[in-house]
Amino acid sequence: MEVFDAAELWSREQLEQTQLTRLRSTVAQARKCAFYRERLDAAGISSGSLHSLDDLRRIPFTTKQDLRSQYPTGLLCVPRSQIIRMHCSSGTTGSPVAICHTQNDINAWGDLMARCMYMVGVRRDDVFQNMSGYGLFTGGLGIHYGAERLGCMTIPAGAGNSRRQIKLARDFGTTVAHILPSYALILGEHLRQRGEDPRTFPLRIALVGAEPYTEEFRRRIEGLFEMKAYNSYGLSEMNGPGVAFECLAQDGMHIWEDAYIAEIVDPESGQPVPEGEVGELVMTCLCRQGMPILRYRTRDLTRFLPGTCACGRQHRRMDRILGRADDMFIIKGVNIYPMQIEQVIMTFGEVGQNYLILLENDGIGDVMRVQIEIRDEIFVEDMRALQNLQKAIAQRLRDEILITPRVELVQSNSLERGEGKAVRVRDMRNKK
Repeated sequence: MEVFDAAELWSREQLEQTQLTRLRSTVAQARKCAFYRERLDAAGISSGSLHSLDDLRRIPFTTKQDLRSQYPTGLLCVPRSQIIRMHCSSGTTGSPVAICHTQNDINAWGDLMARCMYMVGVRRDDVFQNMSGYGLFTGGLGIHYGAERLGCMTIPAGAGNSRRQIKLARDFGTTVAHILPSYALILGEHLRQRGEDPRTFPLRIALVGAEPYTEEFRRRIEGLFEMKAYNSYGLSEMNGPGVAFECLAQDGMHIWEDAYIAEIVDPESGQPVPEGEVGELVMTCLCRQGMPILRYRTRDLTRFLPGTCACGRQHRRMDRILGRADDMFIIKGVNIYPMQIEQVIMTFGEVGQNYLILLENDGIGDVMRVQIEIRDEIFVEDMRALQNLQKAIAQRLRDEILITPRVELVQSNSLERGEGKAVRVRDMRNKK
């Protein structure tokens, strides 16, 4: 097995010893800012009081509101003169979350991203096209640095502008792309509209992430382009992309445990859940000097996958992100996550590229409508066939979520879409 660096093959004992050593150093570094010093003193935590990884649970959680309260530089643990980069989270309400990096932080992040890409077969002779946004969003520059670290020819195309993306990929023979899963289907549709078969596109590897999506959605992308799509996980608070990544086995994402400690807790109680059960991901960074973060509640829902991976790496694996703790909505007393809807509808071959969940109140109670685009060749069939499809989808959804939504089949490309993250839920219940 080819690896980017020796840490990929460390044993569990090596990983856990490294985590404990680096956790002590991170706690010592975090105490250099008043916010963490006060928090850690109140909990009786110093670097010398951490005798095992179990002591991590004595450290208080950090929340997004905590980070917002310290905006812009309240969490800095080095002099500002050592900061060379700042990124902000993509949140749109309240104060933003700003994360500051030293040069060593940026170097370590680039190395982790290169490790991810090398693991799935990206090599120096590949042409990498970054179809992700640059700027304050971490996804663009993070993966860009990883590709350059590997020595790939790197095309910083940025987000959107499908005509330009297609031309660049054709002209330079792009073999690897970083792309939103929803945008991958949009790009495939653009190719078809141009009379081109997406399977002739030069891509062989796609790095996908930044929005939740199901395995059915991934297989559709892979079949559309005849390429392999590998799941990626990252968040601004933990640098960005490169926190966890799939290997060639495509059986969960390896969390780089030499750089992070991951926990999964019950979203309500904050207590650890048994391995294999879904809960909220909590992350601690171990290799950041400028702004270390301890036990950050991500609000992302996932689970640890039991057992070892076929690839042989001992870094534990997490499942794809199943949604966010705050994405859940309640209809008629039932807790529902958008990914449950997608998982069902994407199993129907007649379904097109887009869907939208509408939450409304009809004066009697809350109702859910699911608008689903249908492929052009299916939409023109007789009304009886469409009605049968509509009933079949509604029944399968009822089996999954225990209520029957109103299913509406709509024409291909009729739902509003953008070239950024897909909007899957529109809650109209409190709007007049």
